[in-house]
Amino acid sequence: MSDVAKHPWIKGDLRVARNVIERVDAEAVAAYGREEESCGLLLGPDADALLVDEIVPMENRANKLHRLDPETYPRTGRMYFDIDPLKFERAVRAGESNGRPVKVLYHSHLDVGAYFSETDAAAATMGGDAPTYDLAYLVTSVRSGVVDDRKLFVWDGGARAFVETALTIV
Repeated sequence: MSDVAKHPWIKGDLRVARNVIERVDAEAVAAYGREEESCGLLLGPDADALLVDEIVPMENRANKLHRLDPETYPRTGRMYFDIDPLKFERAVRAGESNGRPVKVLYHSHLDVGAYFSETDAAAATMGGDAPTYDLAYLVTSVRSGVVDDRKLFVWDGGARAFVETALTIV
């Protein structure tokens, strides 16, 4: 996609409402207790493209998939997240049509820090050369059950990589 005129949040420098960050943190800590990464979507108004003011937590299916078929899904939810692709697509389409677009895909990392991993990049690009959706990506680090960091990442087409960008809590 990569339509910066229509989706300016893909360049980063987002403002996230404090209550949203507090919910993201709470989701991350709760998921840590379940031995899985948290995941979900952050939305905001079309009229203020760089503002995020709503959270939509999503189920991490990784542990369920691992239990059903550990050969096909050898990693657990502690190591990655898996969102139902139909629910994700529906949320993106609904946001575009109702003026509250999905701007950020968030997830947590357990005991390893807030960085954009190769697995994160592969999921964001669906194995392609660039992100499949026009989103920024928030990674929250939880160590020993406590949030200790968070970072926002965006795609840099020139560098062909995900890079950290500014995140302001308002």
